[in-house]
Amino acid sequence: MNVLNKKPYIIAVSNQKGGVGKTTTAINVATALAAAGRKVLLIDLDPQGNATVSLGVSRVKAARNAYDVMMGDATISSAIIWTKIPNLSVIAASKDLAGVDFELAQKKNPQFYLKKAFDQESLAYDYIFIDCPPSVGMLTVNALVAARGVMIPVQCEYLALEGLADLMKTVELVHRNFNHDLIIQGLVLTMYDGRTGLSEVVAQDVRSYFGDKVYKTVIPRNVRVSEAPSHGKPILLYDFKSRGSQAYIGLAAEILKQEVKK
Repeated sequence: MNVLNKKPYIIAVSNQKGGVGKTTTAINVATALAAAGRKVLLIDLDPQGNATVSLGVSRVKAARNAYDVMMGDATISSAIIWTKIPNLSVIAASKDLAGVDFELAQKKNPQFYLKKAFDQESLAYDYIFIDCPPSVGMLTVNALVAARGVMIPVQCEYLALEGLADLMKTVELVHRNFNHDLIIQGLVLTMYDGRTGLSEVVAQDVRSYFGDKVYKTVIPRNVRVSEAPSHGKPILLYDFKSRGSQAYIGLAAEILKQEVKK
């Protein structure tokens, strides 16, 4: 049974700054929720395709992909690929996504292409995560227009807040003009290194500014988390007992608590 009013709860995972753990967060939260019995779909909207590869899926072999869905050439259900993880499926990325900004530039209402794809059919999922590219272009805007919430990974390092103001401005503009239901789902502190005072200073700054919008769970800097994608596995499958794995399980638990409040 779908616990979210029989409609998938769509979360865009976004940060225009690269290297902050965006894709790592998307795949591991999705995996943890699937392990908790939720039916989860991950849409890889990043042309780099790291989320696709990290789940052991070949985007080259995908008959239909996220680009086809974006451009209206395929339905979401026709592009779904089941992973080896129970309850978790993915829509693979395509290098063609890199040209979407140009292709949509001359089209009417270019912000709504992904939302149209969602509106065309009923999808039997509890959660749908959209892994956005590290930029605020048309792909990210489409994801925000289609989503209910936006999850923002924030790296616990110098200049962590750089670019965050621009993303917040984009979220506000989308909320005001295209998607009145869009909310900040939460900010995730990533790559936390307890051996340095800097990580703690950054974490305190983010919590001071964003308050209870910041998840309590902090994702540590962990070598095993970095190794997992090269094996085509989320960290929960690669090393369940690692600190990184346990942190993402904790983060998923917080999301499940949010679920009860909806």
